[in-house]
Amino acid sequence: MDIQNSCIRAEADHVQILRCKEDLSGVTTSIEAISKVMALAGNEVRFKILYLLQRETELCPCDFADILAMSVPAISQHLRKMKDANVISARRAGQTILYRISKENQAFLAAILSNVVSERKIA
Repeated sequence: MDIQNSCIRAEADHVQILRCKEDLSGVTTSIEAISKVMALAGNEVRFKILYLLQRETELCPCDFADILAMSVPAISQHLRKMKDANVISARRAGQTILYRISKENQAFLAAILSNVVSERKIA
């Protein structure tokens, strides 16, 4: 394999470069999936929705609308984007649709959301 040196470094570590390329080729699917979740969570409203779902397990669009002081249609758009990307899942309970973090994203999002620190001061 021919590696072209496009940098000004004196000497490239070709073994390292090939190892890194090989490593990346083995995790491409996982990186794409995580990138998709992170892109969606990069929106502040969607991040708040995920935070709330992590804390409460399930909520309906009306709950989010009340908590975030937004309209139900606006919340529904955010939920739809995350549901379409399989970041969250939904279940129907009578007339109510309840949302939760999808099983395949629970551990990953729990690790990220555990970094949210309360700003309340303890007296």
